[in-house]
Amino acid sequence: MLTLLLAMLCVRAQEPSVREVGALVFDGVPEIQPRIHEAARPYAQIRSASLFSWSSDGESLLIGTRFGETTQVHRISASIPDSDRYQLTFFNEPVGGATSDPKRNDGFYFSRDTGGGEFYQYYWFDLATGQATLLSDGVSRNEGLIVAHAGGKFAYASTRRNGADFDIYVQDGLTPASAKMVAERKGQWNPLAWSTDDQRLVLQEYRSVNDSSLWILDLSTGKLDLVNPKGKGPIAYGDAEFSLDGKSLYYLSDEKSEFRRLFRYDIATKKSTVIAADPSWDISRFAMSHDGSRLAWTLNRGGQSALFVGPTADLTQAKQLTHLPVGVLGALQFHPTNSELFAFTLDTPRSAGDVYLAREGAEGMTRLTHSEMGGLPPETFVPAELIEFPSFDGRKIPAWVYRPKADKKAPVIISIHGGPEAQVTASFNPTFQFWVNELGAAVIAPNVRGSTGYGKTYSTLDNGFLRLDSVKDIGALLDWIASQPGLDSDRVAVIGGSYGGYMSLASLVEYNGRFRCGVDNVGISHFVTFLEHTEAYRRDLRRAEYGDERNPKMRAFLEKIAPLNHAEQIAVPLLVGQGANDPRVPVSEAEQIVKKVRGSGGEVWYLLAKDEGHGFKKQTNREAYQDTVAMFFERCLLK
Repeated sequence: MLTLLLAMLCVRAQEPSVREVGALVFDGVPEIQPRIHEAARPYAQIRSASLFSWSSDGESLLIGTRFGETTQVHRISASIPDSDRYQLTFFNEPVGGATSDPKRNDGFYFSRDTGGGEFYQYYWFDLATGQATLLSDGVSRNEGLIVAHAGGKFAYASTRRNGADFDIYVQDGLTPASAKMVAERKGQWNPLAWSTDDQRLVLQEYRSVNDSSLWILDLSTGKLDLVNPKGKGPIAYGDAEFSLDGKSLYYLSDEKSEFRRLFRYDIATKKSTVIAADPSWDISRFAMSHDGSRLAWTLNRGGQSALFVGPTADLTQAKQLTHLPVGVLGALQFHPTNSELFAFTLDTPRSAGDVYLAREGAEGMTRLTHSEMGGLPPETFVPAELIEFPSFDGRKIPAWVYRPKADKKAPVIISIHGGPEAQVTASFNPTFQFWVNELGAAVIAPNVRGSTGYGKTYSTLDNGFLRLDSVKDIGALLDWIASQPGLDSDRVAVIGGSYGGYMSLASLVEYNGRFRCGVDNVGISHFVTFLEHTEAYRRDLRRAEYGDERNPKMRAFLEKIAPLNHAEQIAVPLLVGQGANDPRVPVSEAEQIVKKVRGSGGEVWYLLAKDEGHGFKKQTNREAYQDTVAMFFERCLLK
């Protein structure tokens, strides 16, 4: 009763006001208070750097980082630690990635969309002129670009034929007219690797997070060969690479295992052999050296990375790099000519992502970038604590907890990840640090059932008719919070993005009396309307996870669990954030929940970005969203 009364105090009697500031529409959102913006700004200015690609000569690397509004391509030296970052692209829209051509050093390939619509186009950037040349058709969604070993030629997947299916194209030249369809397919397909003679491609056919296939495409004949015979049940595949002689294929899969292992596949005999594995965790990625002599891979130990390197011929000799701090490693790439040298991105719970170099057999590593932390000293940031709490069925649910340094009971913000095929890891989160340090709130980020990283069974425990079991995990987390002396169970908020937005809304419906307020960012409010309006190229992929709304029994279930159909039960304040151009969760999902909750007498703050898609990526928009969430929590959670 106390929670409900306090929540009602947050409700304003007057009709929501609407104002526009640039591309942002603030609907029912009060003016941002300067003190909140000033407190949040240092955290919003924290930067990170991610590895995109080595240059073809190995003298430099292309990285992604932000100095203005959006992430752009920069170049750094590969031999000088903390060298200057030289910005190469200056677009209004963020750059999604960059890839060097192995036989030329005068430019690179990169991807970019417009307004967050995710219809990614490929370009060639000329370093001499600073000009970008459009390579794709300018209309469809294009993804998965990989460059041939001989250079000048590249493969990618595109929806240009019908807007729904991904066909495979090979392009030999810098004009869209030079693209040639080499495989017309149905569903989600992507090229993963070229054979060293550039005559074959390994393709992935993706049906769901637990079910995919690998195929080898002979470009001279157009013939497709399935890598593993059918009849082995659903298998999830990850990275794949051809051996140097083209006789073998290396790949990640969870075949006959709960977790992803590294395999060698003999193409002639069609037999596969496990060459690296862990009984309890996934191998999340691997890389092969240019000469095929070395393999490096990362192990995902409950959201923390371990890195191993060894000779391809005998991985029993592989060694773990024990000097890595607790954190998350990504974008692993060997030097283009030195098989002992490799680069990667690493971030930790208390430091943002940066690019590093390491050498096999050597102690330590070289930090090539040192991203700015908004002027905040390192000791500002609190560590993440990994805990487990029991759920309704006795299963242990992992979660990361960030606690404020104050002695009094702390209000709690439960942050639920999207996906649901995702995982909260030991990576740096400036927003969590802001909430802990400036709002004095504890943050708990659970990996509810359905998350990846804990075995393929765990990732299926929320599928289809099991959807509400993941919501029950949040109920169990509320019980755990109530048992913790340092946490205030009378002051709890929930926030989530994308699928996490659905989880936030569903939690407010199921456990409304136990929350002060909630935030839904680009979230699903009704699975049926979502499935009917998400972009055609991803509809069947989402049906594999959420259920097929065309099936009457499933449709009835999805109607039953839709937060939109229970909006009257959301009696605490709600904040909704949305990008107008979102191709994944269309803007209609936000608009209908805003209208329905307000129609039931509830208070809703609604922030719409007209130049964004699935989330707030432009810096001005990100700061406005962060400020709005902070002010929302201050009014409805902290008091």
